[in-house]
Amino acid sequence: MSVPITDTVYVLNGPNLNLLGLREPEIYGSDTLDDIAGMLEDRARELGLEVDMRQSNHEGHLIDWLHEAQAEGARAVLLNAGGYTHTSVALHDAILSIRTPVIEVHLSDPRQREEFRHHSYVGLAAVKTVEGHGAKSYLIALDAVAEF
Repeated sequence: MSVPITDTVYVLNGPNLNLLGLREPEIYGSDTLDDIAGMLEDRARELGLEVDMRQSNHEGHLIDWLHEAQAEGARAVLLNAGGYTHTSVALHDAILSIRTPVIEVHLSDPRQREEFRHHSYVGLAAVKTVEGHGAKSYLIALDAVAEF
């Protein structure tokens, strides 16, 4: 039985993103995760969408939330997997195991950083990647969801 698609967009944030605004602002900017949540909620209202914003430092939580997004009929998932982007085959497989479209989001441009950040397991499975626009990356990704 198929679950009806809702107007909810899950926004999942991985390890260390709870420290945004404090952590390396020269790379990630000065916006906190709460600031980003506020911007997303405002834009979502304009687009007729709802945002369900979450953060965890634990890979398994992110995987469970991806599964939940499909089970709850989420329109899409915006996923900033943080460091798991470059290491997690499990997240890659979780994205491939659901029908809900996943957009990979990054504040910085990983290709302009250390070489180990150039490979993305998340990006291999995601329908789109938005990177390098700071907090605005999330808004660009949300706008893309509205176009689905």
